[in-house]
Amino acid sequence: MLDFTEVTVLSFDCYGTLIDWESGILSALRPVLARYDVEKPDKELLELYGRFERQAQERVPFINYRAVLRAVAARFYRHFNIDPDNGPEAEQILAESLGDWPAFPDTVEALNSLGSRFKLAIISNVDDDMIELTQERLGVRFDWVITSERIGSYKPSQGNFHGARRIMDIEPAQQVHVAQSLYHDIAPASALGWKTVWVNRQGAAITPSVDSQPDLQVPDLASLARQVATGGSK
Repeated sequence: MLDFTEVTVLSFDCYGTLIDWESGILSALRPVLARYDVEKPDKELLELYGRFERQAQERVPFINYRAVLRAVAARFYRHFNIDPDNGPEAEQILAESLGDWPAFPDTVEALNSLGSRFKLAIISNVDDDMIELTQERLGVRFDWVITSERIGSYKPSQGNFHGARRIMDIEPAQQVHVAQSLYHDIAPASALGWKTVWVNRQGAAITPSVDSQPDLQVPDLASLARQVATGGSK
């Protein structure tokens, strides 16, 4: 059970929770791969993206997300034995597309509803300038936007959550964290005692599945907004 009585802040993962990054990623990759006669199922491409992204994010020292996306693109080319005819520019395809990744159909309305009751925050594995492009698609003002670039690490590192709590300067009872990824968000946040809502968007292929128990599970943001509005929490 999840009681929202004392909650004043909802924090959100962005990509995969608010933004349909799977559609955005595929829209960027498919035209380039097709140019070199590479046709693969969506699930295979998304699983490769997830693996390549994790490998790049684990690099030491920390590199920003724009560099992560360049590394991911380069790994795709190597994996499919592609020698892009436009050289280094080909590695920019994902980074340059991020601002075009669409919001889920329920995102804007749900955020507006939730924002009428709570302060809103984003805790995201991207760069400051990238999240600014995305915010234009989300239709609300966030009270805090906390990026991996600002923290210097990537979720699922608990450092991102410790850093976010310090920046927001709020008590644990005041906050609920909302996310699609058990791996990046729900498991590490729950391990720190955060209250969590898992947005279980079926079919997500990028993020690994891990054993974690959120306080509340919903199929989409619209369902969360309805439950909060009616006082339900199950």
